[in-house]
Amino acid sequence: MTKLSVNINKIATLRNARGGNIPNVLTTAIACERFGAQGITVHPRPDERHIRYQDVYDLKKEIQTEFNIEGNCQEDKFVELVLANKPTQVTLVPDANEQITSNHGWDTIKHKLYLRDMVSHFQQEGIRVSLFVDPVEEMVEAAAETGADRVELYTEAYAAEFGYDKEKAIEPYFKAALKAREMGLGLNAGHDLDLHNLAFFNERIPGLLEVSIGHALVADALFLGLEETIKRYLAALKA
Repeated sequence: MTKLSVNINKIATLRNARGGNIPNVLTTAIACERFGAQGITVHPRPDERHIRYQDVYDLKKEIQTEFNIEGNCQEDKFVELVLANKPTQVTLVPDANEQITSNHGWDTIKHKLYLRDMVSHFQQEGIRVSLFVDPVEEMVEAAAETGADRVELYTEAYAAEFGYDKEKAIEPYFKAALKAREMGLGLNAGHDLDLHNLAFFNERIPGLLEVSIGHALVADALFLGLEETIKRYLAALKA
């Protein structure tokens, strides 16, 4: 079964909007695990507008499932944070500081030598490394040449096209998944996956190991409750 890693950034956004510690990020993460999530994802940014660096230290002490830290390894503070906490996985994302959310994958051809050094740097500390990439076969192939353990396919384009032509939407992701398998890469996916499009994606993408879902899941939880929402996402991954 494909694992569900819950991205709790939006919980931190809500907390930070008012100050204080409500909702509690750590309590929410522990609840997600209790309700069946197989991982917790955070994406700290330099301005700490949602997940704070201290959150990462607090979560590391308590998380019992897989802990995934996403972020831009071109930021020295991010690298230091990851090495200090040694999560199960680090997902390297080429996002700029001013971006609201991630909106593209790595050009793994252009940055191959740099990424090779960064991948090795984290792997030497026992951390699994995933590279955030667009569903382009050449980018997946070059990602493998960096020595990365996995790639995470950026799924916004799939989600945007899904309601119009789901077969067309899934095609580049299917081809990218086949390339990942050919190259010996593990396969993750994330961004704008939700209860409408997740089951089809999971069904059609061979070798999918993990999805990271935050925004849609937290939005659904406002109406369904967190426990019921996680159950529904897990059911979509079993279908």
